[in-house]
Amino acid sequence: MPSTALAATAVAAVLTLTATACGPEEDNAGGSPSASADQSSDGKVAIPDDLKDRLKEHGIDPDKWRDGEWKNWDKDKWLREAKDFVNPIIDGLWDPDRMREADKPPENPVDNDISGDDGVTDPTPAPVQAAGVATPYHDNAPESGKLLFDGPQGSMVCSATVVKDPANPGKSNMVWTAGHCVHAGKKGGWYRNIAFVPAYNNDGLSLAELETAPKEKIAPYGVWWGKWAQTSEQWIAQGAAVGG
Repeated sequence: MPSTALAATAVAAVLTLTATACGPEEDNAGGSPSASADQSSDGKVAIPDDLKDRLKEHGIDPDKWRDGEWKNWDKDKWLREAKDFVNPIIDGLWDPDRMREADKPPENPVDNDISGDDGVTDPTPAPVQAAGVATPYHDNAPESGKLLFDGPQGSMVCSATVVKDPANPGKSNMVWTAGHCVHAGKKGGWYRNIAFVPAYNNDGLSLAELETAPKEKIAPYGVWWGKWAQTSEQWIAQGAAVGG
């Protein structure tokens, strides 16, 4: 959670989470969330039948998906519509190395509003210099964390914040992030392997220190996979890497 210059983002997204087999067992963000993957007798994580059916509707073999087919970003294989979001848990995928190497999604700075838009929408706001959060992050910003996901460019990272869930007063497994962190917009579809890490790198370790840090230092409250996501139809239809 380093200091960054904050600019306007396109459209927000909301995500509900579920703990994975290696996630927190107590003091978790969502109380007792229902699992989105089952554990088989041999210890492997199995994709639930409802997700298998939804993947099969698009001609995707769930077993191949788990074994690496999710890396296929062909247009016909990239689930795009709002109703198509599926995010089967791939146990152990987000290890410390993949978390550390995740990059920010591609995004170009916007100097001015889009041409011909004067007076139609609000002008682009000036960037606001953010102040760094003191460590440990859980003590000073307990609702914050990192959102990890995979896209055609590789593993990527955004920030996300736990928000109140009106359906579950006093506890929540719902997080808020930018739309471009869950869906590619008009030229793509839903990103894959979306997971939230509360208080990521809680002690604010340097990149060098993260090289040898154990998983409990990087993800002190476990890895929470996205169970359901929603962003606006406008972002899905028109979203791009540049704003306006």
